[in-house]
Amino acid sequence: MKKLFVGVAMAAALHSFETANAQIYPSRPITAIVPFAAGGPTDRIGRIVAEGMRGSLGQPIVIEDVTGASGTIGVGRAARAAPDGYTLSIGQWATHVLNGAVFNLPYHVLDDFEPVALLTSNPQLVVAKNAVPANNLKELITWLKANPGKASQGTAGAGTRVSGAFFQTLSGTSFAFVPYRGSAPAMQDLIGGQIDLMFDQISNSLAQVRGGNIKGFAVTAKTRLALAPEIPTVDEAGLPGFHISLWNAIWAPKGTPKEIVAKLNAAVVTSLADPKVRQQLADLGQEIPPRDQQTPAALGAYQKAEIEKWWPIIKAANITAD
Repeated sequence: MKKLFVGVAMAAALHSFETANAQIYPSRPITAIVPFAAGGPTDRIGRIVAEGMRGSLGQPIVIEDVTGASGTIGVGRAARAAPDGYTLSIGQWATHVLNGAVFNLPYHVLDDFEPVALLTSNPQLVVAKNAVPANNLKELITWLKANPGKASQGTAGAGTRVSGAFFQTLSGTSFAFVPYRGSAPAMQDLIGGQIDLMFDQISNSLAQVRGGNIKGFAVTAKTRLALAPEIPTVDEAGLPGFHISLWNAIWAPKGTPKEIVAKLNAAVVTSLADPKVRQQLADLGQEIPPRDQQTPAALGAYQKAEIEKWWPIIKAANITAD
């Protein structure tokens, strides 16, 4: 009985300690790990939202770009971090869904994290270097079919790799995959003509299309984007069904106290409601989810549904790590 009493007392003391820590959280800067190169879409979105969270939290969120292995190095570091709310993971569809089927990971993309909030979503844009002799998506497919295996697609993680494989299946084309540490360096090589095409987030490529540095053929959505109404959908452009939405979110390591997750979520909600933040994200072609989809529970359910949708597709296509 005495041992039981001591055990209960220790558990109660530990709970009180954790609650006290949660109440004063945060008392120092927070690190948010982005698993891609600086300047890429996930990095830019993370920095915008993080800056909007500063006022609510009273502490800055420092973005740390940890690149490599299609985002698995950065996400793995976040998974191993102390569950105290001072290390977060800013990732997306590829890093927290697709990588779980593509790689043999030392962590689980769903089970080893606490969902905090869904941030944004946007379709991809089918783009190519200016030297590609095609002026629309149908002509691009025709050119690829006439040159099987000769063209190259820049990939930045599992998301773009899966997109390329999905495109090949639907279009009957074949081309090589060239892996990069992030979308930003891949875009640099596309502009420089080192690779032929990409399936890229519109936030990373629209400005380059409008600047005449690359060609843009179609968005991977069912409807045209308000930000770029001049660009047709894949259905309109000749490849119906090539629909892909890339979403971004924030997670904390598994075991992070619920009180801390709630504070982080509230800060995200406040950030996403800020007109300045909303405009900055809109300028990147990002759509902000409705308020009821910004909860931790909503992110957890959405991530689980995405895993159930995409893992069978990846395994059926035998897509493995680059």
